[in-house]
Amino acid sequence: MIKVGITGQAGFIGTHLYNYLGLHDDIQRIEFKDEWFKCRNHLIKFIQTCDVVVHLAAVNRHYNPELINKKNIELVKTLIIAIDESSKKPHVIFSSSTQEELDNPYGRSKKEGREIFIEWAEENDVKFTGMIIPNVFGPFGKPFYNSVISTFCHQLVQNLTPKIEIDAKMKLIYINDLVEIIYKVIKNEYKENCLYVQHLAERKVSELLEKLKVFKVVYYEKGIIPYLTCYFDICLFNTFITYISKSHYPVYRKIHTDSRGQLAEIIKTKIGGQTFFSLTKPGITRGNHFHRRKIERFCVVKGKALIKLRRIGTNAITEYSVNGKEPSFVDIPVFYTHNITNLGDKDMYTLFWTSEFFNIEDPDTYYEEV
Repeated sequence: MIKVGITGQAGFIGTHLYNYLGLHDDIQRIEFKDEWFKCRNHLIKFIQTCDVVVHLAAVNRHYNPELINKKNIELVKTLIIAIDESSKKPHVIFSSSTQEELDNPYGRSKKEGREIFIEWAEENDVKFTGMIIPNVFGPFGKPFYNSVISTFCHQLVQNLTPKIEIDAKMKLIYINDLVEIIYKVIKNEYKENCLYVQHLAERKVSELLEKLKVFKVVYYEKGIIPYLTCYFDICLFNTFITYISKSHYPVYRKIHTDSRGQLAEIIKTKIGGQTFFSLTKPGITRGNHFHRRKIERFCVVKGKALIKLRRIGTNAITEYSVNGKEPSFVDIPVFYTHNITNLGDKDMYTLFWTSEFFNIEDPDTYYEEV
């Protein structure tokens, strides 16, 4: 069992890494709070408990650029002093950035911080890995802070007009891929002390915005699963839908009625996937799990149901009451544990669609009670 602590645990990458490590039986997560940087005793006790410390805590943006460099170097030095005083030598993993190559306060602070760690680690026989990471995107990034993708997603679903300041070509990595690499570093599958993390894709800012605009029109406004040409598009789409308000659902569908009966369109998709249905007995609940990559849609076609969702790592639960008499769908974002309960006194029929075939070897299904 490897005991892992994450500075910056509450941040974008930290939250995803903490949740991902929780899926592995060979990892014990050690809680960290940002305020411990201001209390040396707490910081030392934290370090003494860890076999590995992943140092993610940093300031990305600030109205005072000089404070970015000052604060990030201060965090590095504070952590080093606490490790020295703890009489423990954990493996230190440091998240740097490809912005090291740029002449800006954040890039300079990351490069200097990594160099300080390297020199200290060599002098003190401490295992150190500096990860130089491309631009990271994914669900729940903070708009105007973590990524231009986060900002664009937020603006589009709020009916704001995104603006491109510089149409740069960006090297991008999806958060799921990054945390899987960090896990491998923790497991010593990478031996180098300077690891250049390979990017998933390279896109201009204008290309990203155009793709997200398509998602807004095709999916958000029309309810159609858009054409997703590659893994990167799926990652971008899964990111986009997490910025949609939960009040957007359920999405009700028009019922076409004639002498034969009724018809309602539920699923329109340009990517295929798998459709299936379930029969659920009265009072029975299905689900209580989440997915990291699957796109999923629920539609009750007969009976009454309560669909519940909760973003993992949080306590707020969203509930949707749906029934077969008013055809509607609820889409399940990634990283939301969810379930569906039959509220009626008769059998309930539910139609499900998911973006990929079920694979028992890699089901992308993780149990967690809503």
